[in-house]
Amino acid sequence: LRLSVKMAGFLPRISLPVARFLRHTRLISGVPAPDIPSSLGINFELTPEQKEYQETARKFAKEVIIPVAGEYDKSGEYPWPIIKQAWELGLINTLIPTEYGGLGLKLIDDCIIGIEIAYGCTGIGTAIAANGLAEAPVILGGSHETKKKYLGRMTEEPLIAAYCVTEPNCGSDVAGIKTSAVKKGNEWIINGSKMWITNGSHANWYFLLARSDPNADTNNAFTAFVIDRDTPGITPGRKEWNMGQRASNTAGVTFEDVVIPNENVIGVPGKGFKIAMGAFDMTRPLVAAGAVGLAQRALEEATKYSLTRKAFGKYLIEQQAVAFMLADMAIGIESSRLCTYRGAWEADQGRRNTYYASIAKALASDVAMKCTTDAVQIFGGAGYNSEYPVEKLMRDAKIFQIYEGTSQIQRVIISRIIEQMAKSMM
Repeated sequence: LRLSVKMAGFLPRISLPVARFLRHTRLISGVPAPDIPSSLGINFELTPEQKEYQETARKFAKEVIIPVAGEYDKSGEYPWPIIKQAWELGLINTLIPTEYGGLGLKLIDDCIIGIEIAYGCTGIGTAIAANGLAEAPVILGGSHETKKKYLGRMTEEPLIAAYCVTEPNCGSDVAGIKTSAVKKGNEWIINGSKMWITNGSHANWYFLLARSDPNADTNNAFTAFVIDRDTPGITPGRKEWNMGQRASNTAGVTFEDVVIPNENVIGVPGKGFKIAMGAFDMTRPLVAAGAVGLAQRALEEATKYSLTRKAFGKYLIEQQAVAFMLADMAIGIESSRLCTYRGAWEADQGRRNTYYASIAKALASDVAMKCTTDAVQIFGGAGYNSEYPVEKLMRDAKIFQIYEGTSQIQRVIISRIIEQMAKSMM
């Protein structure tokens, strides 16, 4: 087993053979785990494999990420050393099918890992998780040859990919994108600019959504592509300096007369919008998982501080006002965790999970923002100071309410599904 993290007792990489062994034998440390009949219904116990993933990610976050997270936040440097170690341990690209060299984990497994990574730093966590967003449409709609070429290389060496959809003048309004794709023979010519692209400066390849028919309706106007970063005409922009999650790279990407072979089309020409949006059903539970991990960190930091800081002759945790804030944080976190697992579980059952994915993303994002804000409040003046950890957590939290569909967009999606369900029963 490959190891890049040299530390005593650190867990080995979740290798493909080990993952397959665990899935087939349900053994860990030589102790058989009982098979739980599906007829028993709801079960909140993690499997032995999931506990292994969780423990590996938890140790990685506490021993590798947390000690350097503050420095990456201050410098804005891209966390290549950590990404390479995560790749060595099998904590990145986890949803790539085994057929293409990946672990082929379930979405709920990836959420379990994501919670622990985000506990350490959501900036670094986003840099790691963004690969999954770029890979999702390829997994959903790519041909066997495309998957083998682009997903396969992600398992052969530590590489980064990016999802290029957002543009300078349209974020949530994906239907408004202007980047064009014009077909000429067996090739496509791409022109346009993308903005706020996570991993944009460091990607080896991009998933791209472009308008291929300016006169068609949304469902028939866009074509999805996968494009190598070194294709002539592609120019990544400078790294944007954001409020939070500064270890994550955010940049614009310009496409000027970029020539792409027809074989790089994902799915059917004109049907790219559905593929691009379908990817969010896979990744929104993962974003929710990141928010849960961040909120959990805020609760633990605030709890530790309240156990040592006194005011009016009592520890803060003995003050009912503070104790109730901690209780509300816990209520929000556990509710968000369950919604996150439900959103992922629905997808793992092969069912459309849009409703639950949006609920998880909206709730967990809002809970993370409130928990980090309350953590700063509990710390008081110290919470507003960069020498303490919670001000970074608060800055990091805000983006959860914005990227991969704002909290308002999630409510639009949820309410429309409620309306559809109600009308179908009339």
